[in-house]
Amino acid sequence: MSPNFARKISRKISLAKIFILINYWRPFKGAGIKVINFSKDFREIEVEMKLRWFNTNFVGTHFGGSLYAMTDPFYMIMIMQNLGEDYIVWDKAAKIDFKKPGKSRVSAKFSLTPEEIGIIKVKTDSSQKYFFEKVVNVCNDQGEVVAEVLKTVYIKKK
Repeated sequence: MSPNFARKISRKISLAKIFILINYWRPFKGAGIKVINFSKDFREIEVEMKLRWFNTNFVGTHFGGSLYAMTDPFYMIMIMQNLGEDYIVWDKAAKIDFKKPGKSRVSAKFSLTPEEIGIIKVKTDSSQKYFFEKVVNVCNDQGEVVAEVLKTVYIKKK
């Protein structure tokens, strides 16, 4: 799903329908990743992935690529929606640090504060590029961190 397509859709259909469509997006559906909660202001999103035969690795734990995929687009989407069309926003980089094997359902919670949005606007006011970095933890049902993902999002005012 391209950003332009997502923006066009977001103007025509409800937020709930957007996240239903994301749940049917092939990379997420194929890995069993689901958006389970989101705020109307695009500042909080929660996703989960149950351990299934099709998202395990050779030793029967969560495949690392699926753990990363469940964190991939969300900060970019959240920032795009909170800043509006006057900004260029795209995923720049990510670093994943696997902490322990994922042997059960895992989830990740994304949050974007009003202060973070304000900082982004200040840093990009003079059309300077800004690299927003934030860590998201992928946790198991016991609340233990399975993987820590550092996301870097490129932002620049048009």
